[in-house]
Amino acid sequence: MRRGFACRVLAASLVPLVALAGCGVRPSDVIPVGPPPSGAVVPARPVTLYLVKKGRLSPVTRPGRRLSQADTLALLAAGPTAAEQARGLTTDIPLEADPFSVITGPNGRVVVTLSARAGELSKRAVEQIVCTAAAATPQGRAEVTVTGTAKHVDPRNCPA
Repeated sequence: MRRGFACRVLAASLVPLVALAGCGVRPSDVIPVGPPPSGAVVPARPVTLYLVKKGRLSPVTRPGRRLSQADTLALLAAGPTAAEQARGLTTDIPLEADPFSVITGPNGRVVVTLSARAGELSKRAVEQIVCTAAAATPQGRAEVTVTGTAKHVDPRNCPA
Protein backbone atom coordinates (compact mmCIF):
# COMPACT_ATOMS: atom_id res chain seq x y z
CA MET A 1 0.00 0.00 0.00
CA ARG A 2 2.78 2.36 0.75
CA ARG A 3 4.31 1.78 -2.64
CA GLY A 4 1.07 2.70 -4.43
CA PHE A 5 0.75 5.88 -2.38
CA ALA A 6 4.34 6.86 -3.17
CA CYS A 7 3.78 6.32 -6.89
CA ARG A 8 0.67 8.51 -6.87
CA VAL A 9 2.51 11.33 -5.03
CA LEU A 10 5.40 11.09 -7.47
CA ALA A 11 3.07 11.12 -10.47
CA ALA A 12 1.09 14.06 -9.07
CA SER A 13 4.27 16.11 -8.63
CA LEU A 14 5.63 15.25 -12.08
CA VAL A 15 2.52 16.34 -13.99
CA PRO A 16 2.93 20.11 -13.22
CA LEU A 17 6.68 19.86 -13.79
CA VAL A 18 6.20 18.36 -17.25
CA ALA A 19 3.56 20.97 -18.06
CA LEU A 20 5.88 23.82 -17.03
CA ALA A 21 8.80 22.36 -18.97
CA GLY A 22 6.73 22.65 -22.14
CA CYS A 23 6.16 26.37 -21.59
CA GLY A 24 9.34 28.08 -22.63
CA VAL A 25 10.73 30.76 -24.82
CA ARG A 26 10.73 29.64 -28.38
CA PRO A 27 13.85 30.24 -30.43
CA SER A 28 13.70 33.14 -32.85
CA ASP A 29 15.91 34.97 -35.29
CA VAL A 30 17.82 38.10 -34.31
CA ILE A 31 15.49 41.08 -34.09
CA PRO A 32 17.09 44.28 -35.44
CA VAL A 33 16.51 47.33 -33.22
CA GLY A 34 18.84 49.91 -34.68
CA PRO A 35 22.33 51.09 -33.83
CA PRO A 36 23.74 50.78 -30.32
CA PRO A 37 23.69 53.83 -28.05
CA SER A 38 26.39 56.36 -28.73
CA GLY A 39 27.61 59.64 -27.37
CA ALA A 40 29.24 60.77 -24.20
CA VAL A 41 28.09 59.52 -20.85
CA VAL A 42 26.86 62.47 -18.81
CA PRO A 43 28.11 62.08 -15.25
CA ALA A 44 25.92 62.94 -12.31
CA ARG A 45 26.14 66.65 -11.72
CA PRO A 46 26.00 67.84 -8.15
CA VAL A 47 23.41 70.43 -7.23
CA THR A 48 24.66 73.79 -5.95
CA LEU A 49 22.44 75.74 -3.58
CA TYR A 50 23.21 79.10 -2.04
CA LEU A 51 22.33 79.00 1.64
CA VAL A 52 23.05 81.60 4.32
CA LYS A 53 25.73 81.35 7.01
CA LYS A 54 26.31 84.24 9.40
CA GLY A 55 24.37 86.60 7.14
CA ARG A 56 26.39 85.79 4.01
CA LEU A 57 25.73 83.58 1.00
CA SER A 58 27.42 80.23 1.19
CA PRO A 59 27.44 77.80 -1.77
CA VAL A 60 26.59 74.24 -0.78
CA THR A 61 27.08 71.31 -3.12
CA ARG A 62 24.80 68.31 -2.77
CA PRO A 63 25.44 65.08 -4.62
CA GLY A 64 22.75 63.89 -6.96
CA ARG A 65 21.48 63.95 -10.44
CA ARG A 66 20.92 66.95 -12.64
CA LEU A 67 17.71 68.73 -11.68
CA SER A 68 15.68 71.37 -13.45
CA GLN A 69 16.15 74.92 -12.22
CA ALA A 70 12.66 74.85 -10.68
CA ASP A 71 13.42 71.63 -8.77
CA THR A 72 16.75 73.06 -7.60
CA LEU A 73 14.95 76.15 -6.29
CA ALA A 74 12.41 73.91 -4.55
CA LEU A 75 15.32 72.30 -2.69
CA LEU A 76 16.46 75.78 -1.72
CA ALA A 77 13.01 76.64 -0.34
CA ALA A 78 12.93 73.36 1.60
CA GLY A 79 15.93 74.62 3.50
CA PRO A 80 19.14 73.08 4.71
CA THR A 81 19.49 69.42 5.63
CA ALA A 82 20.11 68.46 9.27
CA ALA A 83 23.84 68.21 8.56
CA GLU A 84 23.84 71.66 6.93
CA GLN A 85 21.91 73.13 9.86
CA ALA A 86 24.52 71.66 12.21
CA ARG A 87 27.13 73.65 10.24
CA GLY A 88 25.12 76.85 10.84
CA LEU A 89 23.45 77.13 7.43
CA THR A 90 19.95 78.58 7.02
CA THR A 91 17.73 79.93 4.26
CA ASP A 92 15.78 83.16 3.93
CA ILE A 93 13.44 81.68 1.31
CA PRO A 94 9.90 81.24 2.65
CA LEU A 95 8.26 77.87 1.97
CA GLU A 96 5.40 79.77 0.29
CA ALA A 97 7.77 80.74 -2.54
CA ASP A 98 7.56 77.20 -3.91
CA PRO A 99 6.48 76.10 -6.52
CA PHE A 100 8.80 77.96 -8.83
CA SER A 101 8.53 78.45 -12.56
CA VAL A 102 11.71 79.12 -14.50
CA ILE A 103 12.07 80.35 -18.07
CA THR A 104 15.52 80.47 -19.61
CA GLY A 105 15.82 82.88 -22.49
CA PRO A 106 18.54 83.84 -24.92
CA ASN A 107 21.78 85.48 -23.84
CA GLY A 108 21.81 83.82 -20.41
CA ARG A 109 18.66 85.53 -19.14
CA VAL A 110 16.53 83.65 -16.64
CA VAL A 111 13.12 84.61 -15.24
CA VAL A 112 12.15 82.95 -11.97
CA THR A 113 8.51 83.22 -10.97
CA LEU A 114 7.64 82.27 -7.44
CA SER A 115 4.37 81.74 -5.64
CA ALA A 116 5.02 84.49 -3.09
CA ARG A 117 5.31 88.24 -3.53
CA ALA A 118 8.78 88.98 -4.84
CA GLY A 119 8.73 92.44 -3.27
CA GLU A 120 8.35 90.89 0.19
CA LEU A 121 11.51 88.81 -0.09
CA SER A 122 14.55 89.90 1.86
CA LYS A 123 17.61 91.04 -0.08
CA ARG A 124 19.39 87.85 1.02
CA ALA A 125 16.48 85.66 -0.21
CA VAL A 126 16.62 87.31 -3.64
CA GLU A 127 20.37 86.74 -3.75
CA GLN A 128 19.88 83.08 -2.82
CA ILE A 129 17.38 82.63 -5.67
CA VAL A 130 19.53 84.53 -8.18
CA CYS A 131 22.72 82.62 -7.37
CA THR A 132 21.07 79.20 -7.18
CA ALA A 133 19.20 79.74 -10.48
CA ALA A 134 22.38 81.01 -12.15
CA ALA A 135 24.40 78.02 -10.88
CA ALA A 136 21.77 75.67 -12.33
CA THR A 137 22.22 77.05 -15.86
CA PRO A 138 24.51 75.13 -18.23
CA GLN A 139 27.01 77.99 -18.32
CA GLY A 140 26.89 78.46 -14.52
CA ARG A 141 26.01 82.14 -14.64
CA ALA A 142 23.07 84.18 -15.82
CA GLU A 143 21.19 87.42 -15.39
CA VAL A 144 18.16 86.51 -13.28
CA THR A 145 14.86 88.36 -12.87
CA VAL A 146 12.73 87.32 -9.90
CA THR A 147 8.97 87.84 -10.20
CA GLY A 148 6.14 87.04 -7.86
CA THR A 149 2.41 87.49 -7.51
CA ALA A 150 2.51 91.28 -7.48
CA LYS A 151 6.04 92.62 -8.01
CA HIS A 152 9.30 91.75 -9.60
CA VAL A 153 12.92 92.33 -8.75
CA ASP A 154 15.05 93.86 -11.49
CA PRO A 155 17.45 91.59 -13.36
CA ARG A 156 20.65 90.93 -11.48
CA ASN A 157 23.69 88.73 -11.45
CA CYS A 158 24.90 86.60 -8.57
CA PRO A 159 26.99 88.76 -6.22
CA ALA A 160 28.88 85.75 -4.81
